[in-house]
Amino acid sequence: MMRGLLPVLLLSATHAVADPLFGGPFDCPDDVTCFVQNYVDRDPGPGYADFTCGALSYDGHTGTDFAVPTRRAMHRGVPVLAARAGIVTGLRDGMPDSGFTTGTEAAISGRECGNGVVINHGQGWVTQYCHLQNGSIAVANGQKVAAGERLGLIGQSGKAAFPHLHFTIRKNGTPVDPFAPNSKQCGAGDEGTLWAEPVTYQAGGLIGVALSDHIPNFDRVKQDGGGTDVTTRSPAIVLVAHAFGARKGDELSLLLEGPEGVIVEQTIQLDKTQARLFRASGRKARGPWPTGGYHGHAVLTRGDAEISAASIFHDLR
Repeated sequence: MMRGLLPVLLLSATHAVADPLFGGPFDCPDDVTCFVQNYVDRDPGPGYADFTCGALSYDGHTGTDFAVPTRRAMHRGVPVLAARAGIVTGLRDGMPDSGFTTGTEAAISGRECGNGVVINHGQGWVTQYCHLQNGSIAVANGQKVAAGERLGLIGQSGKAAFPHLHFTIRKNGTPVDPFAPNSKQCGAGDEGTLWAEPVTYQAGGLIGVALSDHIPNFDRVKQDGGGTDVTTRSPAIVLVAHAFGARKGDELSLLLEGPEGVIVEQTIQLDKTQARLFRASGRKARGPWPTGGYHGHAVLTRGDAEISAASIFHDLR
């Protein structure tokens, strides 16, 4: 199950007759925005490209990164599930969810997967689940697991810059892209997938928006979205937009309105491709903020197309 994924492009679940099918490797709550941050790198050279020839990958990436929006969402507990029945042939637990920084690099070396599980499905097919939460592993080596059985929780252990599940499918030791297993190169057309049910593809989008009484730093946005308790006495009201998969040239439009009309309206042209980013815009108080409804709206556009939109409403009393 992969409920909560941002719905944009549905991919066919047709597949080669000899290939097995895999279910969703996690169960996203309905009120959490889960999304694919990175896909398998389909560029054989030093560059990178996802299976659509888009930019949601990085050089040498061998799996699919299913992300949750914040560490707060991670701590709520998002279950990681066995994508197919099999036998557990490897696992590790006990690594902290400290993520990858220059300070943790030495301790992580050789254990980049973090807390994880490996399942053998037979006939050369193996799945690997990385970056699970410390202490969440719910299976044991040698255990038979059913499809959909809980393995642990999404975390940020090992070489993980954000909370996510790194999910890899291998056939005879070679990584296989479940979104385009039969294509030799990116953009080769719809040749089926390994997913048992259709899975969405989105080329970037808004993770969430929040209202704050100041411009937060990025660590705060990644922790809980960057929102604060806005009151009539707040020194400012700021709209915070958190996004993923942005490309150079994209535009992020921010509109914040209150009971007396527009507080701020700004369109920001993004000057580089980024895996994660946030932008904020607002206004300092000129006295007590009037009571009533405050609406924030953010739109990410690419060329003439709207990629994603998100809104927030706050009734100030």
